[in-house]
Amino acid sequence: MLVAGTKKLEGIDPKSWEHPADKAALSALKQMKGLSELIKLLISVTTERSLKLMALASSIKVTENQYPGLHTIARRVTEIFDWDYTPDLFVTQSPFWNAGVIGVQEPFIIINNAMLNGLDEKELTSVVAHEMGHIMSGHSLYKTLLWMLTNISLQAIPMAGLIVLGIKAALYEWDRKSELTADRAGLLAVQDGTTSYNLLMKMAGAHNPGDVNLNELFAQAQEYESKQTLLDSAHKFLNQLWESHPFPVVRLQELKAWEASGQYKSILEGNYIRKNSASGNTAEDIQSGFEYYKESWKKNGDPVSNFVNDVSDGLGKAADTISEKLKDFLNQ
Repeated sequence: MLVAGTKKLEGIDPKSWEHPADKAALSALKQMKGLSELIKLLISVTTERSLKLMALASSIKVTENQYPGLHTIARRVTEIFDWDYTPDLFVTQSPFWNAGVIGVQEPFIIINNAMLNGLDEKELTSVVAHEMGHIMSGHSLYKTLLWMLTNISLQAIPMAGLIVLGIKAALYEWDRKSELTADRAGLLAVQDGTTSYNLLMKMAGAHNPGDVNLNELFAQAQEYESKQTLLDSAHKFLNQLWESHPFPVVRLQELKAWEASGQYKSILEGNYIRKNSASGNTAEDIQSGFEYYKESWKKNGDPVSNFVNDVSDGLGKAADTISEKLKDFLNQ
């Protein structure tokens, strides 16, 4: 079933490719006051059932007879990652280029049909693998929580606006970092850098990759990163604050750096963490990711990043009081 020349990554653990900033941001997120109470309030078995029913009612479920090409791609990606779970896929009507995962116990994937019109089979494989990467790394719970916080009202909870605002900002920050992990999963599935780069170029606006010069696009990404005055930094911070994805040129540069680091090639050669391996489940691994995230803020010349780093402890203390309000509400 695999495409000729594609390597099966037998027994691979997703920790093999997870981005350290993703792991660190998720570690920081889990330590936020009030998060566990909010999850208990919003996420349940009935919630997931409701979301699945919504997808069944409003979208097209991918099967052997409906979008059979996508069905084959999903099976193929499952085989590449030696995974025992193939999530349901749904295609929904939307002019926006996007796809996502939702659900907790049995997460599923929703793909906007606009993507089907502009991508070839290998690029769609990268998209499906990207979303499966989110599921394999356990991202779906927090992505579902973010979706619910964006789409429902919590006005009945005392001081909900304050605590939800902070949690949403933290969720968006982690969500952007999680995309870097998922981009790596997409590359590992297609095992062709050009395909992954073309996909990101199209997401940035390249209707036809032949109209865009990849080297110039990398130079464009470097130009963006080089802008570090206080005003530039403020604009960068505000522009991405409520974005769920990093900007495409940033993702392009991050993915290229990972490929160039040799880690991608090493994985294809069979050098990766295996499932149930002690080396992939240590507290030190989580802590090192968290330290990486903290250090990246300290070393960044971006003045706004440094400012946010300085005040983060104060915001955390303020959240303690708000968290107690939420606990009191839930215990009534």
